[in-house]
Amino acid sequence: MSDTPEPSAENGVESSSRPTGWLVGFLLAGLAVILMGVVIVQIVGQDEEAFAAPEASTTVAGSGGDGGEAAGGDAGAGAGVYSSTCQACHGSDGVGIDGLGKALAASDFVQSQSDDELATMIEVGRDTSDPANTTGVAMPPKGGNPALNETDLQHVVAYLRTLQ
Repeated sequence: MSDTPEPSAENGVESSSRPTGWLVGFLLAGLAVILMGVVIVQIVGQDEEAFAAPEASTTVAGSGGDGGEAAGGDAGAGAGVYSSTCQACHGSDGVGIDGLGKALAASDFVQSQSDDELATMIEVGRDTSDPANTTGVAMPPKGGNPALNETDLQHVVAYLRTLQ
């Protein structure tokens, strides 16, 4: 027999087959993130009627600068999408954030676009190479939220109309 002690918790020698405390914590945190993702996917995947805004919410259709075909949308639902996707760069209530996103409240640009044009701009985004980009900061497509669908974009446009 050898004089080398067997690995055990009592003698302070760790076994290489046992994960260390930080690894267990890391794995548990990873599992928590995965579970949160699954819950979010479940919620987003549910029927949209379950998340419909109350009857008192404002539906906007036909707004827009050039009288183009209106996309229509629910401003109440748009406020929620705005706060979870757009607010990080454009600020609460569309006031803008220096160095990130322009003000959208009382915006000549927003007012000059039809609903469809504005929804398309949000969907496509604006690269820094676009001559109309005056901030030098790219706006990612769908504000960086690829989960947004056409209805979400219409709702955001309706909300932006309430800020004008």
